[in-house]
Amino acid sequence: MSRFVRWRGQLGHTKTVLGEKVREALASVLPITAIVLVLCFTVSPLPADILLAFLLGAVLLITGMGFFTLGADLAMTPIGEQLGSYIARSRKLPFMVAGGFLTGVIVTVSEPDLQVLAAQVPGIPNGVLVGAVAAGVGVFLAAALLRILVQVPLQWMLIAAYGAVLLLAAFFVPRDFLAVAFDSGGVTTGPMTVPFIMALGLGVSSIRSDRSAAQDSFGLVALCSVGPILAVLLLALRYPASGSYVSAALPRAADSRELGGLFLTAVPAYAWEVLKSLFPIAAFFALFQAAALRLKRKKVLKILVGILYTYIGLSLFLTGVNVGFLPAGSYLGRQIAALPAKWLLAPIGMLMGWFIVQAEPAVHVLNKQVEEITAGAIPGGAMRASLSIGVALSVGLAMVRVLTGISIFWFLAPGYLLAAALSFCVPEIFTSIAFDSGGVASGPMTATFLLPFAAGACEALGGNVVTDAFGVVAMVAMTPLLTIQLLGFAYQRKRMETKPEPVDEEIIEL
Repeated sequence: MSRFVRWRGQLGHTKTVLGEKVREALASVLPITAIVLVLCFTVSPLPADILLAFLLGAVLLITGMGFFTLGADLAMTPIGEQLGSYIARSRKLPFMVAGGFLTGVIVTVSEPDLQVLAAQVPGIPNGVLVGAVAAGVGVFLAAALLRILVQVPLQWMLIAAYGAVLLLAAFFVPRDFLAVAFDSGGVTTGPMTVPFIMALGLGVSSIRSDRSAAQDSFGLVALCSVGPILAVLLLALRYPASGSYVSAALPRAADSRELGGLFLTAVPAYAWEVLKSLFPIAAFFALFQAAALRLKRKKVLKILVGILYTYIGLSLFLTGVNVGFLPAGSYLGRQIAALPAKWLLAPIGMLMGWFIVQAEPAVHVLNKQVEEITAGAIPGGAMRASLSIGVALSVGLAMVRVLTGISIFWFLAPGYLLAAALSFCVPEIFTSIAFDSGGVASGPMTATFLLPFAAGACEALGGNVVTDAFGVVAMVAMTPLLTIQLLGFAYQRKRMETKPEPVDEEIIEL
């Protein structure tokens, strides 16, 4: 009887937490939904079937985000922490390197964002692109874990890595490939990868007892974002970007039954894709559990339930964004670009960027960890505002690129150089958080709504989608590096101003 009561209590607690997660997702998705509705009733009317598909997709998106974030708390974060602690405790350099590399490859192959981008890139086989990106993440994750243990300053590793990226981009790689390469770094750190990698960093840093250990747990996402860019830039020397971009298929339904059929047909397909993505992580955990971890049965069951929630959440999420959001984004982009006032693309894009970052699942994971690690010194509200400003600016600049055809290199090179300069002026933890934020901001919402929006606008304007529309993910990944570090600069100035002045000894004597 007591076991039944305990089980019933746990079930009630889970329902309560799930309800909270769904409400958070609702608050995140409602603004972008409202923007699309305002646009479709004013300057950019949508066909009824596309609008209804978008609204139904929003419902699936909200539900999916609720399940996913709960699953990340129950499964992805504990798995990452346990693996990180075990790898670090071994103290064997070859094992740490091999473990970090293998973990990076497995988690990246499981990342749904990467599959979304690979399907939109012309001229490169999907398997080749995914394999190159996974190898890049594996190499840099191993290096990031070693950095935590040997306490190498993050800024020097980032400067060296991005220096190599800019050198390759400026002198060796065809211009047609730059946007795709930088986009690959943004989409790699998505809803599957971020909770796992950040928890892995916490697990590795936990074996250190110094004051900066928790601070050094940040930065893994930042370094893992560089690996794919370098890998794809090198891949460009073998596979030049060629072929034609294939536009998103618009949902066509004569009635509600056909519309429901579109989603019912898509759910099993995306459920199968998510199953293939989650299986390597689940198998990897099972192997470690049997060979080394030996966690208690109750904890293992909790992780398994979390994996199930993650599976349900990602299946619903991907169905919603691919069937509902992606086509609507593409159609809206074409409609707005066809208006006499084409310049409206920039302010509308900025408005979308401001709100769409709040719907990224990985952003919630990062904000929560930042508040916990800094004990509230960096509040979630300030983080959200800084990210929204950065993403709004980046999407506005991306729309300028669509309108003018300016190479992405002239935006990214100054941006990364300025971010590197700021890293010497702010506390190190803000640099780590800023570069991590760039990775998490460019998640599935960016790849499946903003990228099709830019591509649709570019097609309507007669531009080159590969060079002018691709790159919006990279822009979204770059601007938070500046806004979060500027937040750190303001935070540092505020602390200096409020620091109490030393009391004069003569006054004390009096």
